Amino acid sequence: MYDVIIAGAGPTGSTAARLCADAGLATLVLEEHAAIGYPVQCAGLLSSSAFRECEVSDASVLNTVRGARICGSAGHELFFAADTTKAYVVDRGRLDHEMAARAADAGAEFALKTCVTAVNPQKRTLSVTGVSGKQEIPYNILIAADGPRSVIARGLGIAPSRYIYAGVQAEVSWNGSPDFVELFPNASPDFFAWVIPLSARRARIGLCGMRDVPARFAAFAKQFSPANIHEVTGTVPIGVRSRTWGAGCMIAGDAAGFPKPTSGGGVYTGVRSARHAAAVAVAAAETGDVSDPVLAEYEKRWRADFGRELDLGFKALSFRRTLTAEEIDSAIDALNTPETRELITTAGDMDRPSALLLKLMRNPEIVSTFGVLGIKSMIRSMII
Repeated sequence: MYDVIIAGAGPTGSTAARLCADAGLATLVLEEHAAIGYPVQCAGLLSSSAFRECEVSDASVLNTVRGARICGSAGHELFFAADTTKAYVVDRGRLDHEMAARAADAGAEFALKTCVTAVNPQKRTLSVTGVSGKQEIPYNILIAADGPRSVIARGLGIAPSRYIYAGVQAEVSWNGSPDFVELFPNASPDFFAWVIPLSARRARIGLCGMRDVPARFAAFAKQFSPANIHEVTGTVPIGVRSRTWGAGCMIAGDAAGFPKPTSGGGVYTGVRSARHAAAVAVAAAETGDVSDPVLAEYEKRWRADFGRELDLGFKALSFRRTLTAEEIDSAIDALNTPETRELITTAGDMDRPSALLLKLMRNPEIVSTFGVLGIKSMIRSMII
């Protein structure tokens, strides 16, 4: 029997597998697809912190960016630029493959084309279907990194994330600066649309939202070249599940609802959660106590690490969902001062935004503007 079984070979699963195997645990990774990293269902923009967390070479890096342009209605724009790299545009398939290869080099075993179809929490077994047919595999410790629609979390009776967002992204011809991401909040009233440059000639355009996503994306895409050579769709769970452990299992990454509510990105929180899950798994295996009270330590660890940021982000998203296009434009105008742009550039952190929000709320002009919008008390509640 394996010491730990991990469902899913994305960045979350491969990180957990590498760390468990490094510690000497017999580790098995189950991956439903035939090739790790494909199909790609990610915008492929990683913050500098997220890229460092992956501990990979720069082989997957296609471009780097150092700032952003937030585009509201005509005449309302916020632009900020740093002197250093703030984010990496990556080939997610290649990044995922490198992370899995490192886990395999550490001793983890991979079973590709092997899909988890059910979990039996009483017997602590997994039902899987794959190249070896149907099997029932017992587990001591299970790490569920099986994505937004986690079969394992559902099998444990844990309710899904509060919001399930849908996204569409295409790669198109484009003429613009390769140094800056562009964001369009008014293109999708409950989230935003984006342009992520691959070079000065090509970019990834995308949009995410709760409803009418294909129509919204089609309207947004009209301003770009129709020479679309690649299109993907995906789902983003927003809102942490009510529980992330139970029946010998720890739920990590997108399966746990860890994507950041402010951006939808899940690599940073996924890899961080994998580190905590692996640490708890190693400690449990060493003592031989794999009971649920021991695995409950996992939830304490990730909450202490990034739980407040996710809570804050969820409040920010809930607040954003109430804003009209006119209010978005007013907020952009309030932030568009030299001092605020400098603050965003120096203190902004894509993965941990609370520090920047606290500093912004000390700016009387910004507080006044938000007060006019009738949301000052909501903003204050977000940072308490």
